[in-house]
Amino acid sequence: MLSVPAEAQAAAVACGGGTSTGRVAVNGCISAERGSAGRFPTRDITAHVKVRNTGAKGLNVAYEAFFRVVDGGHREKVGSGRTHVRAGETVGPVEVGSTTRVCGPVKVEIRVHARADGAARSGWSPASTRQCRT
Repeated sequence: MLSVPAEAQAAAVACGGGTSTGRVAVNGCISAERGSAGRFPTRDITAHVKVRNTGAKGLNVAYEAFFRVVDGGHREKVGSGRTHVRAGETVGPVEVGSTTRVCGPVKVEIRVHARADGAARSGWSPASTRQCRT
């Protein structure tokens, strides 16, 4: 049974450009909140997805998100999920996963892609932020 995802409640969720596969349009989104690990400032970086069904029938959609530091970082999976999107409906932004990083003067990015049952996987939809901007 598929669960209905909770809407993201982050104060500042920024979505990147969209991509699509069949009747499903996907946007990767990112938010970052300040934190600390002892004396070190951190950022809790959260990946979100926004999914839109442009068709006339409901679809089951699976999605996953990856994180990386833009300059030279490797991709790290931060989460995945699955939801049902009714005809003409937009779901999200929905939190997919998060990672906590010690602050650095780097740009970070999440990438999200999705796949409706029976369809090809979408291209990547990126969203990025400077890790420790105020």
